[in-house]
Amino acid sequence: MSPRADATRSRQREKELQQALDEFTTHFGQAGDVYLSSAPGRVNLIGEHTDYNDGFVLPLAIDRRVELVFRARQDTRVRLRSALYSESDEFVLDDIESSPERPWSNYVRGVATVLQAEGVELCGLDAVVAGTVPLGAGLSSSAALEVATAKGFLQASGAEVEPRRLARLCQRAENQFVGVNCGIMDQFVSIFGRSGSAVLIDCRELSHELVPLDAESVTVLVCNTMVRHELGNTEYNTRRQQCETAAKALSKRLSGAQSLRDVTIADLEKHAETLSPTVLKRARHVVTENERVMRTVSSLKSGDYAAVGKLMDDSHNSLQSDYEVSCRELDVMVSLARRLEGVFGARMTGGGFGGCAVALVGTESAADVAGELARQYEEKTGIAPEIYPCLPAEGAFVSHAEPGAQ
Repeated sequence: MSPRADATRSRQREKELQQALDEFTTHFGQAGDVYLSSAPGRVNLIGEHTDYNDGFVLPLAIDRRVELVFRARQDTRVRLRSALYSESDEFVLDDIESSPERPWSNYVRGVATVLQAEGVELCGLDAVVAGTVPLGAGLSSSAALEVATAKGFLQASGAEVEPRRLARLCQRAENQFVGVNCGIMDQFVSIFGRSGSAVLIDCRELSHELVPLDAESVTVLVCNTMVRHELGNTEYNTRRQQCETAAKALSKRLSGAQSLRDVTIADLEKHAETLSPTVLKRARHVVTENERVMRTVSSLKSGDYAAVGKLMDDSHNSLQSDYEVSCRELDVMVSLARRLEGVFGARMTGGGFGGCAVALVGTESAADVAGELARQYEEKTGIAPEIYPCLPAEGAFVSHAEPGAQ
């Protein structure tokens, strides 16, 4: 990113934070210490639907964040204000139930529930939820909200939880309270993300490695299709069940195979008759995707961006045909991107059925690619997309709530 663009983004962030502070003052007043808990969204470069199969993923935390501006209370009441929805909600910590009227608040309620179940003594909060992670775009605004909330509760209550454990607890909040059987990737990278790097995550061991992403050479373009089909949560849970079915069947034939992470392509081919055609396709995507992740890491380290792009293309093809979680708009976006000069590769990212694609582009071509891709996509679909570069960003932090806080 150029110094001018960097300065512009910094000013924009200060403006957004000031708006959140103003919203907080309007609803909760000025007294007391006010803090900011900030957590990034993420884009997954490659490794889709592998995290809940104990596999490997390669996301990066992005410079679009969920912000929780908050102040501790002396009681157990939690008062919330959503800047995005212009809605308020509240609950008490010793009587937490799901809210069908304010579903955005369930991520906060879920985090409070699991932290208390872990034995963390929480105090109440007054809090405003704001931020710039697009909702429903596959950039994990939900995990960013969970992590920002968890960090906020811990700060207000003077408590600590080990970071890997915190990622697990935030995942549990989404699995058990919200009802989405997501894997660990989103919460993990929101905590462990670092500027200038993608994060290779071993989702079984919860270990990670920072993989340099040279912003002078390549830019990650996030391409929001602006559609979200109402299949996401139901089909996501179905895919997870299908993977568990495959792993269970294969474990009877393969010694030590606890999950699809432990299965090779040769294993699948040898024991294909034990799986239904649909379950076999799901398993094939996961097994091949794990291989693509590790090859992508090697290619990034050697600067072979053409190889990375080819692996991204292969990943999308697998998600489209074997995992069947793409949709027309994602396929159009990816197909158009691949044809443009300067694009190494492109794929859908996130759970699927809409949301975003991601393209790896030569940095010198990024602005031209973004403009031309937006034009062609709107011409093909009648939908004006959002296409923007994302930089690898720092993970979650808590600070006093002041404009420019980092």
